Amino acid sequence: MQDKKLHELAHHPVGALMWRYFWPTFIGVMANSLYNIIDRIFIGQFVGPEALSGVTAVFPVMVIMMAFGMLVGSGGSVRLSLNLGRKDFEKARQVVGNAVALVVLISGSVTFLGFAIKGPMLRLFGATDVTMQYANEYLNYILWGVVLHEFGFSLNALIRAEGNAHLAMISMLISAGINIPLDALFIIHFKLGVGGAALATIISMACLSAWVLIHFRSNRCVVKLEWKYLGLNKKIVLAITSVGLAPFAMQIANSVVQALFNINLIRYGSDLAVGAMGIVMSVAVIIIMSIVALNMASQPIIGYNYGARNYNRVRQTLIKSISIATAISLCAWVLIQVFPKPIINIFVSDSAEIMNYGKDGLRIYLLALPVVGFQVVAGNYFQAIGKAGKSIFLSLLRQVIVLIPLLIILPKVLGLTGVWISAPISDAVSSIITALFLIKEWKRLTQASNALA
Repeated sequence: MQDKKLHELAHHPVGALMWRYFWPTFIGVMANSLYNIIDRIFIGQFVGPEALSGVTAVFPVMVIMMAFGMLVGSGGSVRLSLNLGRKDFEKARQVVGNAVALVVLISGSVTFLGFAIKGPMLRLFGATDVTMQYANEYLNYILWGVVLHEFGFSLNALIRAEGNAHLAMISMLISAGINIPLDALFIIHFKLGVGGAALATIISMACLSAWVLIHFRSNRCVVKLEWKYLGLNKKIVLAITSVGLAPFAMQIANSVVQALFNINLIRYGSDLAVGAMGIVMSVAVIIIMSIVALNMASQPIIGYNYGARNYNRVRQTLIKSISIATAISLCAWVLIQVFPKPIINIFVSDSAEIMNYGKDGLRIYLLALPVVGFQVVAGNYFQAIGKAGKSIFLSLLRQVIVLIPLLIILPKVLGLTGVWISAPISDAVSSIITALFLIKEWKRLTQASNALA
């Protein structure tokens, strides 16, 4: 099994290999994204628009949780791919063991800190007197499930990195397949409200965690979890976190940005404008996670072949990833600009105020979507080859360096429109800068490939 997977990464046609990894990864990522999205649909339709706004205030907290999962999952998957490419199987086993230990340590810390600062944190992220009860109830459940969320998410990334994209897809389908019917059962039948939505998420994540742990103790995995490696080695932990810092920083920045959005939406709109933002973000997540799935599919190919110094194969994977990501972004942009109302009606069908906020917000917020795919792929490329510094900078460029100043300045001048339009301006500026970085890297790859020819 091990030899077969590694031979595929080194010799199978890039386009066919990417497709083989992409479609199960896409299904798995979409299933994972459905956790929050399905929650919002059930809450918006069966609990109410105020409850939807309350849960949206919890979204930055969920992003922080995902940030820590990506710190270990993304960093560990890159290091795993690079070590497999170098045929260093001992180091690969150390990566898996240290990743598991790191997840447990981080999860416990996040849970403790979350309960300690829960009230002020929700206020900071946009919960008001009207929506606080919903936000607090939802978060109470979610915090108890942090370790399950982090464990399942992080280790599933390692399953994908060892070339088992199909199994990683099954993992997420099992989890989503449990979450969705439980949402309906707890919210509609038992009338548990937002707490029921959170409880459904926790139970489904518990099942995911059990599944991935069983995989890493089975004979079907490429790199088995061995108890003697289940600890924290300073060098391995630093190797994982140095690469994982890029997506971690991006997610933390995203949490800060969401807080700024919520605060400005309340100031220049209302509580229901925050609910509309929840819908906009749900749509954006579906699109961005489609491109993230493409990145996850290409990461093992790029990481393995970069480690093996097969730079021509790295270039092929990069150019195909950019082309596909741009096509996905452009198609999604057309649908959003033409059909904003039907999209919003999926989440809330009886609130004219949310419809008015959401229609304008959806169109303006995602105005520069066609160039976002390229930037996301470029940032992932630098992460996949272990260049954490560049990856962190490009990740923060769009979410912090450009966007946060715009969110501070433009709403004061343009009001609510200034809140929405900050995002596409940031996307456009950061994409130009990212292109300059990638052009330079492409020239370096070409020179390295020619030198080895």
